[in-house]
Amino acid sequence: MTMQPWFTEAKLGILVHWGIYAVDGVAESWSFFGGDLTRDAYMRQLDGFTASGYRPDDWALLFRRAEAKYAVLTAKHHDGVALWDTRRTDLSTAASTPAGRDLVGPFADAMRRQGLHVGLYFSHCDWSHPDYPSIRPSSLHRPWVDNRYAMPAPGDEDPARWERYLEQVHRGQIHELLHAYRPDLLWFDGAWERDERQWRMKELREEILRLRPDTVLNGRMLGYGDYATPELGVPIVRPEGPWELCYTIGDAWGYQPGDAHHKSVRELVRVFAETIGHGGNLLLNTGPMEDGTIPPEHADRLAGLGGWIRRNRDAVHGTMAGLPYGHHYGPSLISEDRRTLFLVCFDAPRFFTELRGLRNAVLSVSVLGTGEELGHRVVGGFPSRGVPGVVRINAPVLCDPYATVIALELDGEIELYRGSGEG
Repeated sequence: MTMQPWFTEAKLGILVHWGIYAVDGVAESWSFFGGDLTRDAYMRQLDGFTASGYRPDDWALLFRRAEAKYAVLTAKHHDGVALWDTRRTDLSTAASTPAGRDLVGPFADAMRRQGLHVGLYFSHCDWSHPDYPSIRPSSLHRPWVDNRYAMPAPGDEDPARWERYLEQVHRGQIHELLHAYRPDLLWFDGAWERDERQWRMKELREEILRLRPDTVLNGRMLGYGDYATPELGVPIVRPEGPWELCYTIGDAWGYQPGDAHHKSVRELVRVFAETIGHGGNLLLNTGPMEDGTIPPEHADRLAGLGGWIRRNRDAVHGTMAGLPYGHHYGPSLISEDRRTLFLVCFDAPRFFTELRGLRNAVLSVSVLGTGEELGHRVVGGFPSRGVPGVVRINAPVLCDPYATVIALELDGEIELYRGSGEG
């Protein structure tokens, strides 16, 4: 599977969870699936969804200010409510809410005007469609999916209804998105309720790429996606291949008025640096209010993260995953020519910063954002045995309020020592 270069170079994307669940501020789809409220109560939110303050150009400007390179909108969540004028069901913001219009097209157009790649989230499952709970998988690897919105009772299966769902709704709506909006990325979710054969994932991938060969597909396609999508925590071990961390600014994905645990800019910078230092992208989530307004706390965090990225642009763009753990106490990145090493320091160095296991000579050391030149020296080592000493770098006078990045210019492509150091 060939990954589009724009994705691996992007580093930051914005995920937008927006739907009728913002009206009452309840959990998206899960609130009726899990029984926190009835489906009728959940669907009454259709009557209050106005999108009256929806200005996608403002979103795009904010995302660009955050230094994001792509954005993903929840075109359809598990509740089955489409944010575009789908012809496959009558459950959409265009047909069933006071908003009365397509919300996906303006999003795609606005993002492209600001140079952002367009991603659309689409749920494989649809807990509102009558044909969806019509077959069962060979095994329920997540027992809680045995729910009337997802599964028929044992013995009540109807394969013909399942085939109708796949053709008319699943593939049908994906075709609509591909033809109408030409997404650069299809971000799938909700595949866990069926197996690969039942979803026809191989055929789905082939069909999408036949229609739009450059479309990036996320990993939630049971083995037929392009990259992995861990959630809510930077992996301890660097994942193989391209990947993306899905992460929230608050605790919730969609807008919930009681969600007041907004992560600070410092926390978001840390997660971002750890993610790109591991070779991944950060997909940072925001949940707009019912009218389409992004909460000001989220806008502030996005702007703050973007400011840090601009100050440290050389370490973010045109770089690759950095050093394995043990060489530096923090994330690091390496320039594409492998001749510049960037060290991220979350805590302001008080006396010096150390770098272990570097075979190269260091030509110069400086602080990104300020240009301050730093002195350095090599301490210890066992040169006759090929064991390099420790590079000890003087602490800068001025440090970044969130994370300081130190750039080391090397005498050639980076070479590391990975031995035990024994003589």
